[in-house]
Amino acid sequence: MCRAKRYLLAVSLLLVLAGCGGGYTWGWYVVWPGTAQGQRNLLFLLSGIGNTIVISVTAILASMTIGLIIAMFGLSKSRCARAVNRGYVEFLRAIPILVLILWVYYGLPVVLNINLGVFAAGAVALALSDSAFEAEIFRSGIQSIERGQHEAADSLGLAYFQKFRFIILPQAIKRILPPLGNQFVYMLKMSSLVSVIGMTELTRRANELVVAEYRPLEIYSFLVLEYLALIMIASYAVRHLERRMGAGNPHAT
Repeated sequence: MCRAKRYLLAVSLLLVLAGCGGGYTWGWYVVWPGTAQGQRNLLFLLSGIGNTIVISVTAILASMTIGLIIAMFGLSKSRCARAVNRGYVEFLRAIPILVLILWVYYGLPVVLNINLGVFAAGAVALALSDSAFEAEIFRSGIQSIERGQHEAADSLGLAYFQKFRFIILPQAIKRILPPLGNQFVYMLKMSSLVSVIGMTELTRRANELVVAEYRPLEIYSFLVLEYLALIMIASYAVRHLERRMGAGNPHAT
């Protein structure tokens, strides 16, 4: 966590020093906590953190669930099931996430008569986009489990789903935890795109304040710090969990 604090301090110092030179007249007063105006603006900007975290967590949990199901199709002996896996993964990986967000929000009401709110549409789009990557992560992790583990589970008389639940999946998750953590960090960043449909998360709050104060550089600089803080906290939590579980080390006990 000390490293995260050093990063934040370094970036903050760079932003402050940037305001000391050049021909641009900086207006840090808009986000300066020493003034009433700055305090109001800071509270307004920080009010978007909750929605950013909630939609990111919701989307990553949904994408992991969908991704695991799609991964099982890819591991099936059925050619049809494997075709479903490949088609799903390739199709969703080819669609830019911003385009998918816009299509889910504006397209579903027209095509399927499904009207989703801003939060639901954003979460669905993020989850669908990320699930294609999660499917590949789960598939590779499950395939990395040694054949002896399958044979040992079979010798115990475990049914297929029992073997998968109690023997194979726990070991696979332990190995793929680092890329799963990376996907959560990615999700935190990509949640900023939901601002285009009106989700009041960090980026939307910053855009609204820019319209009111017309100090885009200062406000977006503070937005950089907000995302940096979130990413550093998430990265620290993932690394801590990796150390606890011995993730990424197939020989860890």
